[in-house]
Amino acid sequence: MPFKNLSDVSTSAKEFVQDHKIAIACTVTTACGLIALKRYMAGGVCRSKALMNGKTVLITGANTGIGKETAKDLASRGARVLLACRDITKAERAAEDIRKSTGNKDVVVYILDLCSLKSVRQCADDVIKKEARLDVLINNAGVMWTPYWKTKDGFEMQFGTNHLGHFLFTNLLLDLLKKSAPSRIINVSSLAHERGTINFDDLNSEKSYSPAKAYSQSKLANVLFTRELSKRLQGTGVTANSLHPGVIKTELGRYRDTTLWRRILFVPVILFVFKTPIQGAQTTIHCAVSKDLTDVSGKYFSDCVVKLEAPQAHDDEAAAKLWTVSEEMVGLTQKS
Repeated sequence: MPFKNLSDVSTSAKEFVQDHKIAIACTVTTACGLIALKRYMAGGVCRSKALMNGKTVLITGANTGIGKETAKDLASRGARVLLACRDITKAERAAEDIRKSTGNKDVVVYILDLCSLKSVRQCADDVIKKEARLDVLINNAGVMWTPYWKTKDGFEMQFGTNHLGHFLFTNLLLDLLKKSAPSRIINVSSLAHERGTINFDDLNSEKSYSPAKAYSQSKLANVLFTRELSKRLQGTGVTANSLHPGVIKTELGRYRDTTLWRRILFVPVILFVFKTPIQGAQTTIHCAVSKDLTDVSGKYFSDCVVKLEAPQAHDDEAAAKLWTVSEEMVGLTQKS
């Protein structure tokens, strides 16, 4: 029945509210809860206004995701930004986008394939020859939950790329970092390290393979590598810290189960729990620019503050052993 005047509309609205008080209250509460959850999951924000003029920053895997957002932020602060990436086409496209959006023309691309020790050595050699300094090294690139693949050197893909590639790359650039001190090394790990164990009897997962376990092992390796590295760098003016960027919707999860029903069920989680790449980059940016962290080393960060790592990440004996084994695996002991 159509309303004859505004008073009829007002009366009808009041009756609707009276009849649906509980439903309306639940809807409002749910909406407020989701908004609060989204804000909470967004995590910390880098508050530092520090400029990076005259400083050189190298970021691995910076053509997409949090790596690109980190590069964009640091470029906007005036840094010379080096994008070390495997895909030259995507990297050049990202570099041009960063130049245009920040007005900083000093954005350079280097070719780096972390699953090839030859490529790692070549990239490090190029950087050393062409760059006068390196103030911040951000080991950001990585792969997650891949099928059982091996790197070009025969290592399990996740351990080889996420840990061994960065281990070698960092060691090859140490002299340049020391020369540029005070300088910083930032290793992007993950909360997944809490579920990780270092299986020294089967680092390449040849006896049994689980994508999730291999990923967690590689992320624990990142934290243990940082722990041992910080000890070895004492007195050099070079710091080393690791971090968890948050749960982020990026290309990193492209190897996960993507069946239609999983996508449908996962959409609400992505919308309200996952961070955006900009939000996910905040902790990395904080570790790179905050003046309060000049002398802070060997720590693990999340949401722009120091957090306690998992108990197995405090194992100094395992960290030292991992370093020795990693040296042997990548050929550093031979200084080749």
